[in-house]
Amino acid sequence: MRLYLKGARCFSAKCAIEKRPYPPGARAQTRSRRRISDYGIQLREKQKLRRTYGLLERQFRRYFAEAAHSPGVTGEALLQLLERRLDNVVWRLSFASSRAQARELITHGHFAVNDGPVDIPSYQLRPGDTIAVRGPSRSLAPIVAAVASAGGRRLPAWLQIEGDAMRAAVISLPARDEIDTQVQEELVVEYYSR
Repeated sequence: MRLYLKGARCFSAKCAIEKRPYPPGARAQTRSRRRISDYGIQLREKQKLRRTYGLLERQFRRYFAEAAHSPGVTGEALLQLLERRLDNVVWRLSFASSRAQARELITHGHFAVNDGPVDIPSYQLRPGDTIAVRGPSRSLAPIVAAVASAGGRRLPAWLQIEGDAMRAAVISLPARDEIDTQVQEELVVEYYSR
């Protein structure tokens, strides 16, 4: 099975941002850069968070609306909702090498939640849910390669791998200090609060 993933990452030799860290144009290197406005900083932070989790704008707005209506701090609630998505959890458990690959594997039906097949990447997991690679998919090349190369990724404290390496459980809701996404969620809340 071959996975065709969209959205190539920046590689140092090919990345335009790495080759030219200045804006386009003939006199771009001689012009001084303008200071980015508060709105621009907030927008960049929102876009960074949205792209990290691979969401469209409408999906992200819905997650924010749900987080705003939930009790507690809105920014932390937003990150909890994003972290508990099935595609993110599959990536965190090292069953896939990227969130995009996790999304594709889920839509093809290679994972089960609470022993039932799930093919929706945005499925919200709750404490007590179990995630497993379905029987025939355990020998699938992308999954085997991702599990084999998982040595560098740390498992979050709110997830626990059960007996075999192809089954895990959600122990609790993720706390802010357990989420390693480098983002200032308060800027995202300010962006949507204007």
